[in-house]
Amino acid sequence: MTDQEIFHTIALTRLTGFNSQATLLLYRTLGSGQAVYENRADISQVVSDCSPRLVDTLKNWDEALKRAAAEMEFIARHNIQALTLFDALYPRRLADCADAPVVLYYKGTADLNQSRVINIVGTRRCTSYGQDLVRRFIDQLKEQCPHVLIVSGLAYGIDICAHRHALQREFETVAVLAHGLDTIYPGHHRQTAVEMISHGGLLTEYMSQTEPLPNNFRQRNRIVAGMSDATIVVESAETGGALITARIAQDYGRDVLAFPGPVGAPYSVGCNQLIRSNRAALITSADDFLETMGWQTEATRAKAVATGIERQLFPELTEEEKLIVTQLQQAGDLQQNMLSVRTNLPIGRLNALLFQLEMKGIVRPLAGGSYHLLA
Repeated sequence: MTDQEIFHTIALTRLTGFNSQATLLLYRTLGSGQAVYENRADISQVVSDCSPRLVDTLKNWDEALKRAAAEMEFIARHNIQALTLFDALYPRRLADCADAPVVLYYKGTADLNQSRVINIVGTRRCTSYGQDLVRRFIDQLKEQCPHVLIVSGLAYGIDICAHRHALQREFETVAVLAHGLDTIYPGHHRQTAVEMISHGGLLTEYMSQTEPLPNNFRQRNRIVAGMSDATIVVESAETGGALITARIAQDYGRDVLAFPGPVGAPYSVGCNQLIRSNRAALITSADDFLETMGWQTEATRAKAVATGIERQLFPELTEEEKLIVTQLQQAGDLQQNMLSVRTNLPIGRLNALLFQLEMKGIVRPLAGGSYHLLA
C-alpha cells in the first residue's frame, strides 16, 4: 500500500468523523481513499447512495489532510503500521465484517492473520476464581494447541490476566486499544504493553491524541470480536463490555464460549446467562474448547504424522482445495492472509479447507501462519 493511499485514507476517516458506515460506503465503492479524494467534486455521481450531508462534507478536505499529514509523521517516527482495509496485512476476518474500520494502526510483530485467533474477555473486577480459570485454560492450550494468537483489551481484570499469562506461556498476544498509540490506558499496564510489542502487538482504529472515551471502548469491542475465530468469556456481571463483545461475535457468526460460575456470584451472572440462553457454549477446559471448535490439537497432528497419512488415500480434491494447492505449487510457502488474497477465499472458509488438506497430508502449517505443500 502506497504512502499516498494511506495518507488519503487516514484523511477520509478524519473527514467523516469515524462514521464507519459512510467511510466504508465510500471506500468499498471506490476501492481506495485516494480514489475518494480524486472524485470528491462529483462524488454523488460516482456513489449514488451518498447523502446530501456526506456530499457536503467531502467538499473541503483541508483540515483532514493537514491532520493526516501529522499522523503520517507520527506513525513514521514511532514505527507504526497503518493498515488499510484492502492491505494484505489487515486482519482478514475483521475485513469480512460489515462495520470494519477502514484504517487500523498497529505496532507489533504478530501476524494478525494467523490460522487460529481467539479473544479472552471478562469483567474488570475479576475474582481469584476467574484468574485461575484464565491461567489454567492458557496452560492447557499451550500443551494442546500452542500456535494461537490471543487477543484482549488491556483492561483491568480478565483482560490483563489473559495478556500476562499468554506472555508467560510464550503465546503471542495483541491488545485492541480504545485510544491512540501515543498513550497507554490504564497506565499501570504500560510495562505489559511494551512487552507485548515484541511478543504480539498493540492495535487501534484511533489516531494519536485520541482520548480513551467511554464510547471508544464499546467501539473497540467489535474489533476484538471481528478479528477472532472465537470469543471466550471468563466472568461477567449481568451487564458489561464482555457481554457486548459476545453479542457482536455472535452477530458476526463467530463462536462464543463461556466458563460457568457459582450460582449467585455477581461476576458469574453474565456467563451463566449466556450459557442458559444458548448464546454461548459451556466450557470448563481447553479440551472442551478445542472439541467445540473442532480444532486438531498438536498431539493429534503428531500422531497423524507418525502413523503416516498417505496422500493416495485421498485422491480426490475439491475445486477449492485444488485452487489452494495450485497457489502453493506456484508460489511456495504462503501465509494464510496471502492465500486468502490469491485464492479469493474468505478467511473462515480458507481455514476449513486448510484443515482438510492438513488432514489429508497435503499441507502442513509453519511458524508465523504460513503453509507448506508437502512433496
